[in-house]
Amino acid sequence: MSARVSVALCTHQGERWVEEQLRSILAQSRPVSEIVVGDDASTDGTLAVVRRVASETEVPIRIRRHDVALGVAANFADAIAATSGDVVALSDQDDVWHPDRLERLLPHLEGVALVHSNARLVGADGAPLGSTLEESLEMSAWERAALEEGRALDALLRRNLVTGATAIVRRDAAVAALPVPPAWIHDEWLAICAALGGGVRYVPETTIDYRQHGGNAIGVQRLSLGGKLRRVLEADSGKHAQKAARAEQLAAEAARRGLASGAALERLVEKARHERSRAALPDARPLRIGGVLRGIARGRYRRFSRGAYDVARDLLERH
Repeated sequence: MSARVSVALCTHQGERWVEEQLRSILAQSRPVSEIVVGDDASTDGTLAVVRRVASETEVPIRIRRHDVALGVAANFADAIAATSGDVVALSDQDDVWHPDRLERLLPHLEGVALVHSNARLVGADGAPLGSTLEESLEMSAWERAALEEGRALDALLRRNLVTGATAIVRRDAAVAALPVPPAWIHDEWLAICAALGGGVRYVPETTIDYRQHGGNAIGVQRLSLGGKLRRVLEADSGKHAQKAARAEQLAAEAARRGLASGAALERLVEKARHERSRAALPDARPLRIGGVLRGIARGRYRRFSRGAYDVARDLLERH
């Protein structure tokens, strides 16, 4: 693929990590055409590091500094809009790209709007943690097949499986998805828009070192059996209302932007109904049974949630 590749790299207090990431991008076997750095009000030496690296390369590195922080999603949206290439590769400040990341991913972009990959998890010191992003997400065989075989929407309506740090996206598709609605994170929104439009493809190879250091804006965490049980029993704390608002926003925006119509739009509306029904379940556990059973009978927990796991959460969590 002969496309020009831009990088949208977002930073905030990234002095410790950003040089290693920039140099891994500049060392790609498939060179990038430009790097757009969106800096969200860093007060450390992040920008000094970026400028020093920029002075040592012929690849244009353009800085968009925000004196008032935009937040992760809006910062990425701004950086994406400022790119000029045919393809945009998303980049966190604290990861490290494998040298042939772009060379391996670009061929998979043929015929789809977005490609994402697996990642090797590493600690703050860059040492491998012995697991991958796919393993931490506990991606099921069904989910992996859906992502690999052109049925990404089926999987993404249940939960997000696309990590932006591993993604490349056609710029026209990325720009068409902007702005990112307030309730959404940029990578989830780009992925769902791509799944509704040009398609999403998953590459199970590890193409980056995804650094986990305790200060990640998002990050991943694989829960133990005890951790899963605690999550099932933990208080709602408004998460159901947030999921319902996001699902309703998705249906409304998909209709307004022409991303979905007919049966596809009805799926989004039904997803929103499911999340709103979950948010409206009574506080008393025995009184939730009827609503949960109706959701099971309509196939909503299977199509729009994580099946038995979310059934258990809705029956047992504290309100």
